[in-house]
Amino acid sequence: MGKFSFNEEAVKNLKITDTSVLERLIDFEHARKWHLSKDRSRKDKRMSLKEAVAEYVHDNDIMTDGGFCYVRTSIQSYFEVIRQQKKNLQFCSSPNTNHTYMINAGCARYSHNSYLGAEMRGIDRNYTRQLKAGKVTILSEWSHGTMAQGFKAAQLGLPGVFSKQLLGSDMIKYNPYVKVMQNPMRSDPDPVAYIPAIYPDVSIIHVHASDKKGNARFFGPAINDIAMAGATRKLIITAEEIVPESDIRNNNKGVSIPAMYVDAVVELPYGAVPGQMPGCYYWARQWWEMAFRFGMKSDENFKKFLEYWVFGVKDQYEFIEKLGGSKWIAESRRLTKAEEYDNEDAGVDFNYDEFQGDWPEDITTMKFY
Repeated sequence: MGKFSFNEEAVKNLKITDTSVLERLIDFEHARKWHLSKDRSRKDKRMSLKEAVAEYVHDNDIMTDGGFCYVRTSIQSYFEVIRQQKKNLQFCSSPNTNHTYMINAGCARYSHNSYLGAEMRGIDRNYTRQLKAGKVTILSEWSHGTMAQGFKAAQLGLPGVFSKQLLGSDMIKYNPYVKVMQNPMRSDPDPVAYIPAIYPDVSIIHVHASDKKGNARFFGPAINDIAMAGATRKLIITAEEIVPESDIRNNNKGVSIPAMYVDAVVELPYGAVPGQMPGCYYWARQWWEMAFRFGMKSDENFKKFLEYWVFGVKDQYEFIEKLGGSKWIAESRRLTKAEEYDNEDAGVDFNYDEFQGDWPEDITTMKFY
């Protein structure tokens, strides 16, 4: 591995004593060799979720969170990572929401942050508590834009990009990878931030459809997924359905990830549950409220939460049964279709019973739709 020069002020502020933990994320030479050695053959890459996580998610990997928080994010895959008890993962995502519960499960040890939380559902008190307890270490702080630029540079094969982002922010003081320098194209003072290309070890991206070789189609916001697919060393595609290659060719709108990037393809209907999959199902608002309003209050609460929702199920189907089964599927599909104006929205009621208070005496009586 090559020698790297980091932002010394940020290293000091983050109290990082061994900078070797920072190196692989920006190791261009290692990433280039990895990508060049990938098998580009047009083979069938289908496997089960358990097989994909076991083969491609390793202890100490740098992992990214696809989608956006709970929108088109392969949340069920992260639950499988927890069930397989992967260790010492670094999470580098924009946003970086879903690794918070992996800290409690003993899987995530490091954070490359841009945002944590679930917006109107609540503040992530759990992450704050784990950080103060020393169970997770922040390795870098980013804006959404600068992390996106790092992924994009990696996708394009660039060593990095010059940017004006972060110049007005104290985040530079907490990002070892970003340096302020003079714009080389100007003779007068013109500071720019140098954003290096960033290369995760493994990414899991959930899509609407994929063929068996990994050509993937999705709709809705791409966020960083297209650039991330080209940047990451290992890529797992989870898909609502596996379609013939002819369907990908003939219906190529939304086909944004080519098979050459992909290592594994997993057919995973409802893989984004309890999040939202545009056009397919709505997000389980009560579940997220239970997570933030009950689970995140204490480690004891979160342990109970994980036992019921993660370790207490073997797959997404058992998870959905706990949400309400076919009734939840029907109602969540109706809500997301109405929200997107694909179905008649007149008469569709978006009201619901908010989760309040403690764990119910009989959780099986709760409605999550």
